[in-house]
Amino acid sequence: MFHSIPFTPRNVQATESRLKAVYDAAKLGLKGDTLALAAGMLPAEYRQLTQIDPVVEMAAQKGKADGEIEMANIIRKAALDGDAKMALEVLKHQHGWVAKQAISVEVDQRISITGALAEATKRVFDVIDVEAKDNAIDHIQR
Repeated sequence: MFHSIPFTPRNVQATESRLKAVYDAAKLGLKGDTLALAAGMLPAEYRQLTQIDPVVEMAAQKGKADGEIEMANIIRKAALDGDAKMALEVLKHQHGWVAKQAISVEVDQRISITGALAEATKRVFDVIDVEAKDNAIDHIQR
């Protein structure tokens, strides 16, 4: 037995209120399915509406642009008001600035003449000891 399921298709139109909802959601930085749901539409309805009416896509682009302008103005104002961290972020992200990374190595080593002579003398005696041992071994083996 077949039961009838009542179905009423939703009428998808680019009304002024729907365009405003799309604009507001895009201004917050939402995209795709999230934008559609925030604007009160199903994702499929939003995609269908963007294909039917290009004004919907324009509302989303305008909302995104206005949101970026607001944030850019806030960041710029903070940098101009003396926020050094924000100024560095602007330089890095907007102007491609990279801080120089230099390594400075300083070696301050003092040489003691008496110490150097003692080390040299020790090495000479070590070499003489090795030669003396080698001579003794050669003499024993003969």
